[in-house]
This record gives sequence, structure tokens and C-alpha cells, in this order.
Amino acid sequence: MRAPGKMALRLGLLLVSLALWEAAVRLFDVPAFILPAPSRVIMALYRGGASGVYLDNLWVTLVETLLGFALGSLLAFVFGTAVAASRTVEYFLYPYLVMFQSMPKVALAPLIIVWFGLGLTSKVVSAALIAFFPLLVNTIVGLRSADEDHIDLMRSLAATEPQIFWMLRLPAALPFIMAGLEVAMVFSLIGAIVAEFVGAEHGLGMLIESMNFSMDVAGQFAVLFILGLMGIVLNGVIVWIRRRVLFWDPSQKSAEMEVSVKGGRL
Repeated sequence: MRAPGKMALRLGLLLVSLALWEAAVRLFDVPAFILPAPSRVIMALYRGGASGVYLDNLWVTLVETLLGFALGSLLAFVFGTAVAASRTVEYFLYPYLVMFQSMPKVALAPLIIVWFGLGLTSKVVSAALIAFFPLLVNTIVGLRSADEDHIDLMRSLAATEPQIFWMLRLPAALPFIMAGLEVAMVFSLIGAIVAEFVGAEHGLGMLIESMNFSMDVAGQFAVLFILGLMGIVLNGVIVWIRRRVLFWDPSQKSAEMEVSVKGGRL
């Protein structure tokens, strides 16, 4: 099936789902405070978009997410490289990292708010903490996936450890790292929203909390729809970067070839 056909099918399935949702709500007379009809959600989207309240809070959440993603990714790469490079570092450091990751971030969020306040910093820290561990694990696994025979060959050619890292270990780890970045980006958004739930002055999470108090369920669904779109767009950006960075990777080439072949079928 051609790409336009797939897009039309996807859009058709969405429209059918919305129509069934609307019909079910009207048929069973479901109260709006339990499950609003899609028409009510669309009206809430229109009102929030016209007033600018969604856009203002979306920008705040987006900044928190991107900064948390950048901080968490940097820390994950640094610690992952250190753990992968040294068994001693792994022995002493990795158990503490796992123990910290096992703590529920929802429980840590109030402490983060107390330590860093209601502003941007606490949201960035929360987003970074949730995004940290998936990329850490992928970085460690990726850096250790380099072929030992190739490493021995480079050492026999008098290559230094930094040269082996930049020319062999890091390229071998890039597919793992890019996969970890995809997960970390979505987790960053979740971390920012969780922190906004606990305490915030702006942001989509704060907006959901305020709508919850006013029983504006249609508005909450509208914000959730915006968050879903944000997740899709942010994930799409990472996928686009992955395709540009991993143009040499055999799995990436085979995937692109499969897409082009399918797109050329009648």
C-alpha cells in the first residue's frame, strides 16, 4: 500500500473511533463529568486555543521537557561511559544507580519541589531523573557491544584507548544510544508533568490540576490530547535525528529500503 493510502487509512480509523465514541456517549447518556463527547473536547480545544492558555502553558512544559531531556541524557552518557569503561566503577556505582532508579519518582517529586522550588528548576530535575536510567542502561550495553576482535586489532596497531572509544566503541553504541534517547524523550515529558502535578505555577500539568478542581473534564481531555501530540512530535524529532546519524547502520538501511519498496508497489 502506498504512503498516501496508509495515511488515509490511519485518518479513517481515527474518525471512525471518534464517531463511535460520540455515538456511545450520546446513546448511553454518559454524564460529561465522567466521559465527555469528542465534540465537547473539540470545543474545549477551540476555547483554550482562542484564549491562548494552552499555547502559553504548552511552551512552559516544552521547555521543561527539553531541558530535562538534555540534562538527563548528558548525565546518563557520562555515567554510562564510566560504568562501561571500568568494572571497578560498575561495582561501586551501579548498585546505587539501580537503587535510586527503583525509588518512585512520584514520591520524590514533593522533595524535589521543596529543594528546588516551584519554578523551572524542579521540573527540569524531575524530567532528567526519569529520563536518566533508560539511556544509562542503553549506553552501557552499547559501549560493551563492540567486537573484542576489532578491539584487539586496534590495540595491536598501537591505538590508544581514546581512539578505540571514538572510532570503535562509540559508533557501535550509537544504535543503542539512539534507542535510549527515544525512550528518554518521552520519559522527560512524563517527568515534567509529574512535577507540575505536585506543584507548579505554569504548565500543562498545572492546567490539568486546575481543571480537575473545576470538574472541567472536557478541558482535561483536550490537554491530554495536546500532550499526546507533543509526545508524537518529540519522538518524531528523535527518529528523524536517528535516521540522519545512523545512515550507515545496516538495520537502518534495510528499514528504509523496505519502506521504499512498499511505497513503490501498485
